[in-house]
Amino acid sequence: MPQFEARGAQVVGVSTDAAPSLAAWQKANNAGGKQILLSDFPRRQMLTAYGALETNEQSPVYRYAKRAYFIIDKTGTVKYVKIMDSPLDLLSADELLKALKDSGAA
Repeated sequence: MPQFEARGAQVVGVSTDAAPSLAAWQKANNAGGKQILLSDFPRRQMLTAYGALETNEQSPVYRYAKRAYFIIDKTGTVKYVKIMDSPLDLLSADELLKALKDSGAA
Protein backbone atom coordinates (compact mmCIF):
# COMPACT_ATOMS: atom_id res chain seq x y z
CA MET A 1 0.00 0.00 0.00
CA PRO A 2 2.78 2.45 -0.84
CA GLN A 3 0.43 5.05 -2.29
CA PHE A 4 -1.25 5.38 1.11
CA GLU A 5 2.00 5.28 3.07
CA ALA A 6 3.34 8.08 0.85
CA ARG A 7 0.50 10.23 2.20
CA GLY A 8 1.22 9.31 5.81
CA ALA A 9 -1.67 6.86 6.06
CA GLN A 10 -1.70 3.33 7.42
CA VAL A 11 -4.11 0.72 6.07
CA VAL A 12 -5.54 -1.74 8.60
CA GLY A 13 -8.01 -4.56 7.96
CA VAL A 14 -10.49 -5.70 10.60
CA SER A 15 -12.28 -9.02 10.40
CA THR A 16 -14.70 -11.16 12.39
CA ASP A 17 -12.34 -14.09 11.81
CA ALA A 18 -10.17 -15.37 14.65
CA ALA A 19 -6.53 -14.29 14.71
CA PRO A 20 -5.22 -17.76 13.69
CA SER A 21 -7.43 -17.65 10.58
CA LEU A 22 -6.09 -14.23 9.65
CA ALA A 23 -2.51 -15.41 10.14
CA ALA A 24 -3.18 -18.43 7.90
CA TRP A 25 -4.65 -16.13 5.23
CA GLN A 26 -1.57 -13.89 5.39
CA LYS A 27 0.72 -16.91 5.05
CA ALA A 28 -1.27 -18.43 2.17
CA ASN A 29 -1.31 -15.09 0.34
CA ASN A 30 2.30 -14.21 1.09
CA ALA A 31 1.07 -11.05 2.84
CA GLY A 32 2.82 -11.42 6.19
CA GLY A 33 4.01 -8.06 7.44
CA LYS A 34 2.62 -6.25 4.40
CA GLN A 35 -1.01 -6.07 5.49
CA ILE A 36 -2.06 -5.34 9.06
CA LEU A 37 -5.09 -7.45 9.97
CA LEU A 38 -6.93 -7.20 13.28
CA SER A 39 -9.40 -9.71 14.66
CA ASP A 40 -12.63 -8.52 16.26
CA PHE A 41 -13.43 -12.10 17.29
CA PRO A 42 -15.27 -13.30 19.31
CA ARG A 43 -17.03 -10.24 20.78
CA ARG A 44 -17.17 -8.11 17.62
CA GLN A 45 -17.20 -4.95 19.72
CA MET A 46 -15.26 -2.72 17.35
CA LEU A 47 -17.30 -3.59 14.28
CA THR A 48 -20.51 -3.07 16.24
CA ALA A 49 -19.32 0.31 17.54
CA TYR A 50 -18.52 1.48 14.00
CA GLY A 51 -21.79 0.15 12.53
CA ALA A 52 -19.90 -2.32 10.36
CA LEU A 53 -21.46 -5.55 11.59
CA GLU A 54 -24.53 -7.14 10.00
CA THR A 55 -27.13 -7.15 12.78
CA ASN A 56 -30.20 -8.25 10.80
CA GLU A 57 -30.94 -11.74 12.12
CA GLN A 58 -32.68 -12.61 8.83
CA SER A 59 -29.56 -11.90 6.80
CA PRO A 60 -27.52 -14.89 5.58
CA VAL A 61 -24.41 -12.99 6.75
CA TYR A 62 -25.73 -12.18 10.23
CA ARG A 63 -22.86 -11.23 12.61
CA TYR A 64 -20.37 -10.94 9.75
CA ALA A 65 -18.43 -7.79 8.98
CA LYS A 66 -19.81 -5.48 6.34
CA ARG A 67 -17.44 -4.11 3.71
CA ALA A 68 -16.63 -0.74 5.23
CA TYR A 69 -14.04 1.98 4.88
CA PHE A 70 -13.05 4.45 7.57
CA ILE A 71 -10.52 7.24 7.63
CA ILE A 72 -9.47 8.08 11.16
CA ASP A 73 -7.01 10.87 11.80
CA LYS A 74 -4.08 10.76 14.22
CA THR A 75 -6.24 12.13 17.05
CA GLY A 76 -8.77 9.30 16.65
CA THR A 77 -11.43 11.42 14.93
CA VAL A 78 -13.42 9.58 12.27
CA LYS A 79 -13.11 11.70 9.13
CA TYR A 80 -14.72 9.42 6.54
CA VAL A 81 -17.15 6.50 6.63
CA LYS A 82 -18.39 4.39 3.73
CA ILE A 83 -20.29 1.18 4.52
CA MET A 84 -21.15 -0.87 1.47
CA ASP A 85 -24.50 -2.61 0.96
CA SER A 86 -22.80 -5.71 -0.43
CA PRO A 87 -19.51 -7.28 0.68
CA LEU A 88 -18.73 -7.70 -3.01
CA ASP A 89 -18.74 -3.93 -3.57
CA LEU A 90 -15.26 -2.42 -3.37
CA LEU A 91 -13.93 1.10 -3.51
CA SER A 92 -10.94 1.58 -5.77
CA ALA A 93 -7.61 2.77 -4.41
CA ASP A 94 -8.18 6.03 -6.30
CA GLU A 95 -11.54 6.57 -4.56
CA LEU A 96 -9.96 5.97 -1.16
CA LEU A 97 -6.99 8.22 -1.92
CA LYS A 98 -9.40 11.00 -2.92
CA ALA A 99 -11.39 10.47 0.31
CA LEU A 100 -8.13 10.60 2.27
CA LYS A 101 -7.14 13.86 0.60
CA ASP A 102 -10.62 15.39 0.98
CA SER A 103 -10.83 14.39 4.66
CA GLY A 104 -7.69 16.29 5.57
CA ALA A 105 -6.60 13.34 7.72
CA ALA A 106 -3.25 12.86 5.99
